[in-house]
Formats: sequence, structure tokens, C-alpha cells
Amino acid sequence: MGGNTMIGYVTLGTNDLPRAAAFYDALAAHFGVGRMMDTEAFIAWGEWGGAPGIAATLPFDGEPATVGNGVMVALEVKTPEDVDAIHGIAMAHGGSDEGAPGPRGEDGFYAGYFRDPDGNKLNAFCMVAATGDGS
Repeated sequence: MGGNTMIGYVTLGTNDLPRAAAFYDALAAHFGVGRMMDTEAFIAWGEWGGAPGIAATLPFDGEPATVGNGVMVALEVKTPEDVDAIHGIAMAHGGSDEGAPGPRGEDGFYAGYFRDPDGNKLNAFCMVAATGDGS
């Protein structure tokens, strides 16, 4: 696949687009990006030609948006401090905690888990040097 990315963006359903917009505007700002698409029913955040983006949409079929069990969007950041910051931003903008930031296992994976105001599960993560003691 070379240097190409497989994922262009991930779309999550919402029943309240203005509320989702406020939540994802705050997260996107931490990543230094803004909205790349914005309609009455769909907003996408990211940068054209950049890393994969994320979008919130009112379902096209007019049915209520529901949360997919086992579905999660992982937001890659550079440092544990960024993980902590993203988790904090999510909590400050209507998100709910699904696992405080911290090391997971012994392979250097550091992550914080949260849900957006609609209940969609996300995490912020980074890889740090593994110490063998879980930190």
C-alpha cells in the first residue's frame, strides 16, 4: 500500500448535530484542524490531504442514530500529555469517561477512553517506550 492511508475519515451518527459540533470542534482544535465539510446534516473535521478525519452526521435514513457496540474511533497523538489533554477536553465538552488516561499493558500503549455526548466510544492514544512494568 506504500505511503497511502486506507481510512479517509470516520463518520459517527448523532441525534443533535449542534451538540456534536461543539464537542468535535473542541477536539479538532487540539489537533490544529477545523471543519473540512459543513452542511445542515453533516460536519467533518480534518485537513484535506492530511491524516484521516472524523465526521458527525444525522443518519441519512432519517432513523435515530444509535451507538455501535464494539465500535470505537482511536485518535493518535504524540505524547501521554496529549492523551491527558484530549481526555480532559472530552470531559469538559459533554463527554463521559470510559477509562482514565494511563498505560495499558506492557507494550508502551498509553490511552484514555471516553464517549461523545451521543455515546459513541473514542480513545486518545500514543506509544511510549515500554518499561516492562506497565508504565
